[in-house]
Amino acid sequence: MNKPFRPEYPRPNFVREPWLNLNGTWDFAFDDGDVGGDERWYEPALPHNPFDLSIEVPFVYQSRLSGLEERAFHNVMWYRRMFDLPAGWQAPDQRVLLNFGAVDYRSAVWLNGHFAGSHEGGHTPFQLDITPYLADENHLVLRVEDVLTDLTQPRGKQYWKTASEGIFYTPSSGIWQTVWLECAPALHLTQVRLTPDVAAQTVSLYCRASKAVAATAVVEVSFAGAVVAEGEVALVDGVGTAVLSLPAPLLWSPEAPNCYDVTLRLAAPDQPEDCVQTYFGMRSIAIENGRVTLNGKPYVMKLVLDQGYFPDGLLTAPSDEALRRDVELAKTMGFNGVRKHQKVEDPRYLYWADQLGLLVWGEMANGYRFSATAVHRLAAEWQTVIERDYNHPCIVAWVPVNESWGVPGLRDDPAQTQFLLAMYHLTKALDATRLVVSNDGWEHANTDLCTIHDYTADAATIAARYAVLDEAMAYRPAERPIFVAGHAFAHQPILITECGGIAYRMLGEEEGWGYKNAGSAAELEACYRQLVHVLLKAPLLQGFCYTQFTDVEQEINGLLTYDRQPKLPLATIRAINEGMELSEPAV
Repeated sequence: MNKPFRPEYPRPNFVREPWLNLNGTWDFAFDDGDVGGDERWYEPALPHNPFDLSIEVPFVYQSRLSGLEERAFHNVMWYRRMFDLPAGWQAPDQRVLLNFGAVDYRSAVWLNGHFAGSHEGGHTPFQLDITPYLADENHLVLRVEDVLTDLTQPRGKQYWKTASEGIFYTPSSGIWQTVWLECAPALHLTQVRLTPDVAAQTVSLYCRASKAVAATAVVEVSFAGAVVAEGEVALVDGVGTAVLSLPAPLLWSPEAPNCYDVTLRLAAPDQPEDCVQTYFGMRSIAIENGRVTLNGKPYVMKLVLDQGYFPDGLLTAPSDEALRRDVELAKTMGFNGVRKHQKVEDPRYLYWADQLGLLVWGEMANGYRFSATAVHRLAAEWQTVIERDYNHPCIVAWVPVNESWGVPGLRDDPAQTQFLLAMYHLTKALDATRLVVSNDGWEHANTDLCTIHDYTADAATIAARYAVLDEAMAYRPAERPIFVAGHAFAHQPILITECGGIAYRMLGEEEGWGYKNAGSAAELEACYRQLVHVLLKAPLLQGFCYTQFTDVEQEINGLLTYDRQPKLPLATIRAINEGMELSEPAV
C-alpha cells in the first residue's frame, strides 16, 4: 500500500470508522484523442498499457506536488490504482463506500471493469457504493473530463488560457481532494444537520438514513469530554428530526471558539449499529436594527480575501498543517474572518476555522458565460456546497455570485437578474440561519448585506465616500451600479468586501502587479494603516475585507508572500487592524 499524502481524515464534520485512505501514487494517462472509452481503458486486462505516467493523488497534474507539473491543456485524463480491502470489510451486512472529496470537473468511475457511477461538479464531494463490484484484488479506474475553455463550467480563478495573467491563475484538473473508502452497515446515516438556536438554548437535529425504514438514532452531546445532553431521533421512512435542550450554552465566536462534540448511533431491529461523530457551535449571525450581530451583539467584520492557493499544490494544500497555519496567520494578523474567494474550500480548512475561531464567507466558484447550461451547473453544485458545509459554525455568509461573473449582461437581460434572485432565494431556502449576498461587489438584487468592491487608492476619498449615504450609493465600481435595475438600497449593513490590493515585491520575488504599488515595507505599512484607519472610522461601514491574504502567482498584493512569509511584522498588521497606533515604524 502506498504511503498516502494528506493522511488525515478528510471529512471532519461527519467521521465514520473504519476508513482507508487511497491517496498516493496512481497510474495516470492523458487522453487527448478521447479514445479511452472506446478502447475500454477501464478494463483490468488490456492488450497494451495506456497508463504511461504516474501521479501523486490528491494533487492535480498542473501542480509540482503531483510529480508532473504539466501546464499544457489536456481535456481528458485517466487514473488507475489497485487496492485490497481490510479484513472484515466484506461481511454480508456491510457496504463499502468510495468517496472523492473533489474532482474537477466531470468524473466516471469503474471498479473491476464495472461502471460504478459518475459525477459532475469540480468542487463538491461524491460517494459511490461499490460493494457489488468488489473482488479479492480491486482495480479502480477514473476518467475525468475538464474542458478548460468551457466558460459555463464553475471554475473560479482557473484560467482558460495557456498562461496565467491578471487575476486568473493556473487551472486545476482532476482529483484535488482526498480519495478514501469507508465501511458502513447497509443501514447507515447519510446526512446529519445541526441547527443551533442561541435564543432558545437548543440544537435541532435532522437525520437521513440510507434506507427508507424505521430506525432510531441515539444522540450524545458532549463538551470537553463531559456529556451535556442526550436524546433520540426517531426516523420514519429513513428521515427524522429532534430538538435537544442545552441550558446556559457556551457560545461560539472567533474570540471563544467553543465546539460541542456529537456522537450518533443509528440502530434498527436486526441491523448492526452505525456510528458517526460530528460537532457544532452555538452561534447566531443576524441583522438586528440595521447592524450585523454575532450572538446577538453588534460585530464588526475584519476580513481578509483568501484565495486558498499554494505554490506547490495550487488549490490543494500540501498538508493539513498548512491549512491550520493559514487560519493561525489570519488570526495573528488581527483578522476575525476570511472571505474565501472563488473557491469551495477544503473541509479541513473549515475544521480548523471552527476549532481555532475564524469567520468564513463561503463563496461559489463562478463561471463566466450565461446560458441555461451554466444556470443548471452552478445551481446544482451550489446546493451540494451548502449541504456539505451546513454544520460548520465558522461559515456566517454565503456568496453564490461575485462581481457579476457568469451574469455579465445584468444591465440588459432580465433573465440574469432573475438568476441572481433565484440563487438568493434558493440559498435562503436551504439555509435560513446565515446571511446571503446575492452578487458580491456590485449589481446586487435581493441581498442581506450591501457589499462594495472599492480599490480607490486615496484613503481620504474613501473616508468621504462612506461618510454620506448618497455618496456611497452613487459610487459605480467598475462602472457598475451598486444595485441592479429594479432593486435599491434598503438599509442593509454596508461592508467594503474588496479593497487595498497594495503590491509590494519582496526580495527574490518575481515581478507582479497590484492595485497600488508600494516601494518599501515602510510605504506598505503607511498605505495599509491609512486605509484601515478610514475603514474602521467610516460611519456607514460595518466591516471590510482587505485584498489579500497572500500573493498568488503574478499577483503580489498579499500581506504575505505566496509561500506565507510576512511582508510586515504580524504584530504591526494586528495593531493596525485593532485600531492601535504604533510608536515604532516597521523595518
